[in-house]
Amino acid sequence: MPGLLSAVRDMAVRTPDKRERSVDLWRAVAICLVVLGHWFVVAVAYRDGELSGYNALAVLTWIDPVTWLFQVMPIFFFVGGYAGGASLASQRAAGDDGIGWVLKRTDRLLRPTTALFLVLPAVTVVAVAAGVDQRLLGTAAWLASVPLWFLLAYLALVVLTPWLHALHRRAGLAVPAVMVLLVALADLLRMGFNLQLVGDSSYLFAWLAVYQLGFCWRDGLLRLSRRQALALAAAGLVVLIGLTVVGPYDLAMVGYNTNPPTLALMALAGTQVAVVLALQPAANRWLRGIGPWTAVVAANAVILTVFLWHMTAAAIAAVLLYPTGVMAQPSIDSGAWLLWRVPWIAFCAVVLAVLVALFAWIELRRSVLNPVAPGPWRSGATVLGMAAVLAGLFVVAVSGPDYHGPTGLPWGGVVLYLLGAAVLRVVRTQPARSTGAR
Repeated sequence: MPGLLSAVRDMAVRTPDKRERSVDLWRAVAICLVVLGHWFVVAVAYRDGELSGYNALAVLTWIDPVTWLFQVMPIFFFVGGYAGGASLASQRAAGDDGIGWVLKRTDRLLRPTTALFLVLPAVTVVAVAAGVDQRLLGTAAWLASVPLWFLLAYLALVVLTPWLHALHRRAGLAVPAVMVLLVALADLLRMGFNLQLVGDSSYLFAWLAVYQLGFCWRDGLLRLSRRQALALAAAGLVVLIGLTVVGPYDLAMVGYNTNPPTLALMALAGTQVAVVLALQPAANRWLRGIGPWTAVVAANAVILTVFLWHMTAAAIAAVLLYPTGVMAQPSIDSGAWLLWRVPWIAFCAVVLAVLVALFAWIELRRSVLNPVAPGPWRSGATVLGMAAVLAGLFVVAVSGPDYHGPTGLPWGGVVLYLLGAAVLRVVRTQPARSTGAR
């Protein structure tokens, strides 16, 4: 641990002055708020020997406005677009191509995810052999897989980044503007004409709009004074209030407005983007201090591990606390339930700390990448591998809380993902001479 802390501090000290440090700060803040929000809304009940769970937001409707603060995934995609654009530009300057960049960029994303896909089925198989209730295992596996929804969307955008960035260079701010219009059109068709399948296209258009805005930020197309940014944030807030309080959209920014993403979520995204831009100079000044910046570097070093395992921590906490009677079960609409959220979240944090200690090395480890030289084989293998990975993630993400057999997660999705990850690993690490290149 002292060696790790020393390495993190050394990374912080060696950070070049030109780095946009606020990107790393907002990434860490976004993930931490998502983790806390998920832990808060997980309502667990243990009755007659059966453990069950549901979303507290379905009952606590008074908390809907608070979701405006905790629905920060637009910020995550916004800073993701900035970081992706900066990384791609750097790799192209070094002579790498788009496929090479995708292979390197997705390595850190897939290593911790692969660990999750290996560990959860292995633990489930052992639990089945030990006679653990199958319904309990189905619920626990489903809880653990919740983060894969966001990872699926983000990974898809990362894979498409070379082509998305080329589109950005041609059209700039027009790209996110068109994407927002398409979200509005999808809403109209879904809400007005019950065309749900068309409405689901917003899963792509909405996150793509925010990701493309990140490109625009990095390339200087969003240069605003603090006063202009705050005015834009205020305008976005007015639009958001109009769409939800006065208009047809739900007030909550979790649930209806995210499944699929709606125009109301786009208004929230615009407000958050403006706030990030308004705070950018102050955030960068604060992060010049070695203490704050070291903390941000440390958080980002394990941020994917934290995100991937935080719902597993909640599942473990539920199994340990509720059947044993350690955690009280007051009515969800009572003040006592809110007070019991404090020890619940604290215990989830302790369990997550243990999981991070066990698995963070996978994210921290630097892979020795020696990709196959450019050519048809590399391109084809990369496309097939990425397609299998994304398909596997999708199958698992939509599976629901039912029992899916001894693997816990749907075995078809697990196999697809692992096959794709294995293919990509071979492409990333096979010596170039094996293709005939010198």
